[in-house]
Parts: sequence; structure tokens; C-alpha cells
Amino acid sequence: MTHVPLIPENAPFTAEQRFWLNGFLAGVLSRGGAAAVAAAPAEAKRPLLIAFGSQSGNAESLAKRLAREATGRGFAARAAGLDSLQPADLLKDKNVLLITSTWGEGDMPDNAISFWDAINQNGSSPKLEGVQYSVLALGDKNYGDTFCLAGKKLDERLAELGATRIVDRVDCDVDFDDLAKKWSTNAFTLLSGSDSAAAAPAAEEEKETGYTKKNPFPSPLLANVALNASNSSKDTRHIAFSLKGSGLTYEVGDALGVFVQNCAEVVDSIIAAHAFDPEATITLESGATCALREAMIKHFEVRHLVGKTPEAGIALPAFIEGLRKLQPRLYSIASSVNAHPDEVHLCVGAVRYSTDGVQHKGVASTFLSDRLPLGETTGIYFHAANHFRLPTDLSKPVIMVGPGTGIAPFRAFLEEREVTKAPGKNWLFFGDQKRTTDFLYHDQIIGWVQTGHLTRLDTAFSRDQEEKIYVQTRMMQAASELWQWLEEGAYFYVCGDAKRMAKDVDQALHEIIQTAGGKTVEEAAAYVNEMKKAKRYARDVY
Repeated sequence: MTHVPLIPENAPFTAEQRFWLNGFLAGVLSRGGAAAVAAAPAEAKRPLLIAFGSQSGNAESLAKRLAREATGRGFAARAAGLDSLQPADLLKDKNVLLITSTWGEGDMPDNAISFWDAINQNGSSPKLEGVQYSVLALGDKNYGDTFCLAGKKLDERLAELGATRIVDRVDCDVDFDDLAKKWSTNAFTLLSGSDSAAAAPAAEEEKETGYTKKNPFPSPLLANVALNASNSSKDTRHIAFSLKGSGLTYEVGDALGVFVQNCAEVVDSIIAAHAFDPEATITLESGATCALREAMIKHFEVRHLVGKTPEAGIALPAFIEGLRKLQPRLYSIASSVNAHPDEVHLCVGAVRYSTDGVQHKGVASTFLSDRLPLGETTGIYFHAANHFRLPTDLSKPVIMVGPGTGIAPFRAFLEEREVTKAPGKNWLFFGDQKRTTDFLYHDQIIGWVQTGHLTRLDTAFSRDQEEKIYVQTRMMQAASELWQWLEEGAYFYVCGDAKRMAKDVDQALHEIIQTAGGKTVEEAAAYVNEMKKAKRYARDVY
């Protein structure tokens, strides 16, 4: 009878260990039969770290999903935020898949900053020889030169430190599912260490249940209320959707995905400029067909075509091939479901401006403010924002900085803390242009001040005086008390514009810690990093 080794050659043992184990197991089998095989040492699973840098939650959700899939494929897989990792951790796991988004002007996500700093410290970061890795970068091509920049930087730096790139980096636009699937499948195959893995049956994919991005809930619009006075230069709307019958719920801090449509007038002008037939039949990605006009209203991005000179002689198929899929838009939720059962609220600023005589409209904001009638439905789904959560300890103080529509999640936070009777103190910094015209949710906020639910309110209306005053100005003026709250364990939240406001607020926070806290520049930076690691400093910025 031909001898068949019981311990395979790729098991984690030396040749000598395999020899003695095979001999031992052969003896066990001869005495106890096949049932004894159950006692044989199991083949060690290949470790796999799926690290993520996430600002809005996309990279985190994808990393956790892929970790579950990798586990089903036989890996000892785990997902971890970059804020919980040091460069040396990559050496322990050896096999690393890194997923990261980019925010602002090519910046690292908040939870990736400390890791990025660590691998860029000359002489301090360990060499990463022996580490196999690949990077999936999430981004938005509308950001031009900074598209996927965070992922590109991490990819290049890991290679400089000696890690081996097993699969080329993949840069994803906003519709990333298909590219992410191809990237992960290639990576799992190569990391398995066997070409035969390519033909091995993949683990069964998780099936989404209920209403999701792929299966949105058709929600009726319940309310569309102007929040600015009629003589304001802004147009901000309180938008409410119904959740009745959906079974959906959410947590404060989450975002709402809204399926939107392009302005029909804009679409008509583009079709006319190209002399296309609006009723020409178009085949969509799903295989369904519809008329060109309907396709451009409901299925394709067209904002980049507004005011542009049509390309001479372009054929319709080539024109359609150059269009991106119209994506749902994410908005910070402005309500607590415990305060408003079966409803979800948004605070939306309508975008309208003119460039070189050409009028432009924000696709989503004007769809919600102008083109979706009350009672009509559009698709919605919830997007978890695990990085932007209220403290589980209800006694902890909360500081919220949210100018303009950045008030949205903090209205939700304050409603939730009111319903749950959280004893912790609440401090809100709010700003806009003018107090008389732009104090969003004025009555509700002032009501909270009067009842004591809102412990402190600082407002900054930039155009009510000659010198511009912003939320960061008010922060600096209240430096001593703000520092005292931080020392009491306060959680610090920021929501709003990423390019200017969030950076100015961050700088002010560092300066307050230096001046009121008596810290050096380096000590203040370390203090802020510790706040981030403890989830006490969170930003919802766009």
C-alpha cells in the first residue's frame, strides 16, 4: 500500500517535525482507526490584516466585509483601523491589504494620520521587508490632481520601506464596488500562496437584506421648510423623509444616502447642444433600456457638461460611454429617531451660482429643494458613521462645532441627549452670515438654552459687524473654559467645510491646548492625537 503523508508539506512544521508527526499519527490510526484523525493538528491559517483609513465609513465598512470574506476563504483575517496600528504590526501579520479614502485637498483620513506620521519618521519606522501588501484607494475623480492621493502616498511609502506589492494599487471613483471586488479576489488568490486557489470555490458572498444602497427604500418627502429668512443670501432647507413601513432605523451621527435626479432643463439644453434625439434608446449598465432624456435625468452625471462646448461630431454611443453613473448623495442626519419616530431629517443648503454667465445648480441640493414635490418618493438608505458617535458614557461633556449646515448632526445629538436624559454638559458653537436671517433652527436651539439642556451656546455671525467673526474666533475667546471641559473628558466634534473651517478649527484647538493648557507645540499635537485614539475628537467634514 502506498504511504500517504498525513501532514502536508505546506503545513507549518520542519521536515523533521513532519517525519515524527506522520509516524505518530500512522501508529494512532493503526490502533484507533480513522476517528483518531480528528485529533490531528489542524493546518495553521494564513494571517491577513485588512487595515483601513476611513473618514465617512466607506473604507471601514468595506474592510470589515472583506475580512469576513477572507475568513470564509480560510485566512485568519482581521480588520483594523490605521489609528490602532503601528508600522511594526505589519511585520507581525506579514500579509496586509490596506483600504483608504482621501478627504479635503488630498489629506489622509483622520484615523490614518498617526500611522502616516509614524511611517514617515526617518529612522524610526522599521523596514518592512517580508511584508506582502496591496492598496485599494477610494476617491472622487471630481477632485482632479488629489484623486486618491492618500492611497497613492501610502502605497509608495510602504514600497520605500521594503514591503512587497503583490497586486498593483487600484484607484476607485465613487462607484467602487466592482473594482474593489476584482482587487480583493486577486489579492486573496495571491496571498493564499497557491495558484490553485484561483480555481478554488470562493466563499459565499454576504447577501444584503432589507433596504440598502443597492435596494433603496422609496421614501415620501414629508417636509421642505426654508430655514433662512426671505431676505437672506442663502437658501437652506429642513428636509424630512418618512420611514414608515420600511423597518429602517439609524443612529445619530449616521448619514442618509439619497438618490437624486438631474434638472430636466439642464438635460434638455445638453441634448439640444449635441443635436441628439431625446427619444433615442439607451442601454443601461443593468441591461435595461430607456430613452436618452430619461437616462440623462435619472442615471448619468451631467453637471460637468453644463456650459461646455459640445465636441464636434461626437456619436451618441461615444458620448454615453464618457458619462459617469449618477451617484446617490450622502447627507448628515439632522434628527434623532427617538425624537421623531418613523422620520429622518436633513439640513440642506441649496447650491446655485453663476460662472462666466452660465448658471449652475447643485444636483442633489436643488433636487431636494426645488424638484421633489411633497409626497413624492425617492430612494434612500442609511450609511453608518461609526467614527462619529456620541459617548457611551452619558455623563461625559460634549463640545460641538457646526457652522451653517454643519449644525445637522448636532441637532440630532442634542435631540438624542434630551430624549435619553443624558446628564453630561452640552456646548454648541454655531455660525453663519447674519443672526436675523441665518440662525438655523433658532427657536429649538434657544429653547434648549432656556431649559439648560444646552449648557453653553457661542454664535459667530460673520457679517453682523465690520470684522469677520467665525466659530474658531469664539473658540479662542473661550479658551480657558474649553480647556477645562477637555480636561474633564469632553468629546469634541466638528461638522462642515473641510477645506477651510475644519482646518481652522483644528488649528484653534491646538492653540487652545498650548495656551490654556500650557503645552508645547509637540505636546499639544500629542494631546490631540490621544483624543483621536480615544474617539474623543471626531469630524464629519465634506
